Amino acid sequence: METSGQRAIHVPPSEGQMLWVVGELLTFKIGGQDADGAFVLAEEVTPPQGGPPPHLHTREDETFYVLEGELEFMVGERTLSARAGSVVYAPRGVLHGFRNVGTGHSRMALIVTPAGLEKFFEEVGEPVTDPSSPPEGPPDIERLVAVARKYGMEIPPPPA
Repeated sequence: METSGQRAIHVPPSEGQMLWVVGELLTFKIGGQDADGAFVLAEEVTPPQGGPPPHLHTREDETFYVLEGELEFMVGERTLSARAGSVVYAPRGVLHGFRNVGTGHSRMALIVTPAGLEKFFEEVGEPVTDPSSPPEGPPDIERLVAVARKYGMEIPPPPA
């Protein structure tokens, strides 16, 4: 990957920092340091029935561009069906989440503005040694919730 100041950045298809986060494979293509803090671009691969718990950000907006699969997004009071080619925008301060409702893995481009949230993913994620082999066992939601607060995120408890 070529980076530095005002130079162009090129990240080949199989490169970028890869992390397992809540069962999802995140590959950071452009980090905040590469874009002078303006944004982060990541590829997000989610297994069937996977997805993060509903949450909100107080510092960042998130834009999801669905490349493959079928997802169901909850953004505020709305439930949205999103297939390949769909874009979903979740502004800061709005509760949102998604679930892969398809039978195969979904794949999205994730744009976070401004940068900074990648530090949360680095802290809670697990480095990837084999992208075809996710970590076993359920995610540590208590730890996720605790670390999220540090990065201006809120993860409310699931409804009873």
